[in-house]
Amino acid sequence: MAWELDGQTEAVEQALAGGTPQRAGWFRFYFEDQRWEWSEQVQRMHGYEPGTVTPTTELVLSHKHPDDRGQVAATINDMVNQRQAFSTRHRIVDTHGVVHHVVVVGDQFCDDNDEVIGTHGFYIDVTPTATKNAEDAITAKVAAIAQRRGVIDQAKGMLMLVYGVDEDAAFNLLKSLSQVRNMKLWPLAQQIAKDFAELGREAITSRSRFDQRLLTAHTRAPKR
Repeated sequence: MAWELDGQTEAVEQALAGGTPQRAGWFRFYFEDQRWEWSEQVQRMHGYEPGTVTPTTELVLSHKHPDDRGQVAATINDMVNQRQAFSTRHRIVDTHGVVHHVVVVGDQFCDDNDEVIGTHGFYIDVTPTATKNAEDAITAKVAAIAQRRGVIDQAKGMLMLVYGVDEDAAFNLLKSLSQVRNMKLWPLAQQIAKDFAELGREAITSRSRFDQRLLTAHTRAPKR
């Protein structure tokens, strides 16, 4: 399930670049020299103006919330040693001291010889907003998704709810997955909607399982 270093990865980057500012962005990490690349959105998420920082593993870990740093460091270590994909939900602290809750989902990518050389994926800022009736709000949103007529609209609504992004960013993410998987949008959206329905509220309360379902939806989607 590797994302190759070609025009397909550009589709992810361009799609996420069109999302809500500071809410979603892409990253790339090379195993050999532990070199990171961040999109402008991810740089801003950490409190930097684009082009003013060169991310390193040390810098990445320095921004993790103290209570989450050990877990993320272990995840990175396993990722490098086993050259595997990953997903994690943790907190980062930006340069202004503001805490952000983020979902980070990565998939493998290969060089021209099909050797796995790194991981590439996206950050999504899912920092919760204060609400007096959070449970009621989730219930209402789920009901609204169920009433959407088209399967693509349903999938967009599910991505909006799970990752806390707006409609344009959700569609861009859905479209980018369709492009990198080289499959039509409708069957992919249908599978994502099916996976969401199977997970139920767990897709919202425990996002790691939905992250993995999202990255592998193309392997279960009907061939058309």
